[in-house]
Amino acid sequence: MNILGYLQKIGRALMVPVAVLPAAAILMGIGYWIDPNGWGGGSPVAAFLIKAGAAIIDSMPVLFAVGVAYGMSKDKDGSAALAGLVGFLVVTTLLSPGAVAQIKGIPADQVPAAFAKISNQFVGILCGVIAAELYNRFSSVELHKALAFFSGRRLVPIVTSVVMIVVSFILMAVWPVIYGGLVSFGESIVSMGSTGAGIYAFFNRLLIPVGLHHALNSVFWFDVAGINDIPNFLGGQSSIDAGKAVIGTTGMYQAGFFPIMMFGLPGAALAIYHSAKKEHKEKVASIMIAAAFAAFFTGVTEPLEFSFMFVAPVLYVIHALLTGISVFIASSMHWIAGFGFSAGLVDMVLSSRNPLATQWYMLLVQGLVFFGLYYAIFRAVIVKFNLKTPGREDDEAVPVQAQTTDRTELARQYLEVLGGQENLVTIDACITRLRLTLKDRSIVDERKLKALGAAGVVKLGEQNLQVILGPLAEIIAGEMKALR
Repeated sequence: MNILGYLQKIGRALMVPVAVLPAAAILMGIGYWIDPNGWGGGSPVAAFLIKAGAAIIDSMPVLFAVGVAYGMSKDKDGSAALAGLVGFLVVTTLLSPGAVAQIKGIPADQVPAAFAKISNQFVGILCGVIAAELYNRFSSVELHKALAFFSGRRLVPIVTSVVMIVVSFILMAVWPVIYGGLVSFGESIVSMGSTGAGIYAFFNRLLIPVGLHHALNSVFWFDVAGINDIPNFLGGQSSIDAGKAVIGTTGMYQAGFFPIMMFGLPGAALAIYHSAKKEHKEKVASIMIAAAFAAFFTGVTEPLEFSFMFVAPVLYVIHALLTGISVFIASSMHWIAGFGFSAGLVDMVLSSRNPLATQWYMLLVQGLVFFGLYYAIFRAVIVKFNLKTPGREDDEAVPVQAQTTDRTELARQYLEVLGGQENLVTIDACITRLRLTLKDRSIVDERKLKALGAAGVVKLGEQNLQVILGPLAEIIAGEMKALR
């Protein structure tokens, strides 16, 4: 498998642990609505909700290990998840500062600071990937009859624990270097203040097409390089009291996304609709309204972004630049709000009572400005360069929503367009994408995929394909698997 195809597997597996973040955001958001300043100290109900959400946020490294191992396993078996947990426990225990001091025979105060941060998402992902590969390799192995009880799936956690001992000794040498590089990268961006936040946001959008933005996000949003923007923001008053958060600064890598998701992209949708040919406007309207609502309400933007990402790349670069500018402005003005899932209305409402949310309402004002900017710029560029955005195609079929409401029948139609069951090697999904490995990608008809309702198609390597379906992706993937 090529590198991009393998990274695609990791990207879709990352959606398993990331999917629990909304639960943490909702619990903590409601808790802060009840008690915004005491982080639960003034209300047992608020304390219950905030602490419950914090339990998820504080355990993200181990959730990454378990989720990635499960997500990358060939048959999504619980034994792979258990192996991920075992691997993570072995590595983090052997590389804890006390263990490193004992193994190396050095005083505790001479242990590199990197080992105090060994429990992080990067190590969690690494352990999950290794555990999944071991599961895929050894889950079918049969041992001698005397050891038959430990055959197959039961063998995997045992093999993982042994392999992770070796991995731990390798990391003992290389982790300080890796950690130092990550910290230097993070610090170089942090030292640039608001400009750095804008640069991060620009590249965040540019990596969306290949689904690798999660790797970049882990540096800024989680505790890989010490920034930890999302957990520190969700921690609210407790983060402030612990010295982990600064009012007006924590959340700077999140806040500027709200004007883009809630207002900017809907403005782009309106421009695309107004630019469509008269005979296609009704069909385009159905797509743009649904995509714009998803972006505004939940912050899920891929269905909208993929409607112009490949047919008009210049628009996508403009979108990335405007995102960077928005994050820069919000950070510079200290207009702060945060999220646990994405920068939509739900997360804005939930975060508005967080003590770290400062002048969050100004993001709405900024959003209205960006709605106008997106509409004006997109409309002008589409018309000026005659870009083939939805509804302006010459020969291509205009994407339409699937006519059937029967998910099983829709999945059957997707299977047919993708070349049938015999052409599919793996079927998986993240929040908005079918992630597929095909025997022969050349027989796939992209026009028919779009006619079924796909917002876009991404090709990775020779055999890997992503089909952008929006929130239906996981449902359709499940139905397709059931039909095999």
